[in-house]
Amino acid sequence: MKSIKLGIAGIALALAFSAHADEPMKHSNAVFMNMADLKWSEAPPDLPKGMQVAILYGDPFKAGPYAMRLKMPDGYKIPPHWHSRDEQLTVMQGTFALYLGDTMKSEAHMLEAGGFHYLPAKMHHAAETKGEAIVQIQGTGPFDIHYLNPADNPNPKSASR
Repeated sequence: MKSIKLGIAGIALALAFSAHADEPMKHSNAVFMNMADLKWSEAPPDLPKGMQVAILYGDPFKAGPYAMRLKMPDGYKIPPHWHSRDEQLTVMQGTFALYLGDTMKSEAHMLEAGGFHYLPAKMHHAAETKGEAIVQIQGTGPFDIHYLNPADNPNPKSASR
């Protein structure tokens, strides 16, 4: 008898949810964007020159969710560093070599278009492109970068903080 009551309760709950399934979400912040819609600009000064960035949603430098794409030329290098927050990265175009640890001498993890990596906060790593590459990073801001060797930071103002 109890299993019948639970079954009926489950069906009633499913029907209640489905009755509202077609209602639009209130305060929806939906974003739709094609590659041609991206607005590329110079990357922040804490990243080596030559990178461009396109913000898909949010503000990576403030608290809250964000998504951005980074475009880098062939041979672009980001010296060993770490981030305060987890990093989730998807390769959209090209090849992205990731090195784990404190140098770029470890074995590279080669990620091709469609490749993904997740690194927990504060994990030391470095990166390099093979051909022009575009990667998408998404997460919860603020996004930051801390170079293991302060001399690698291209922005002397933040390197002295």
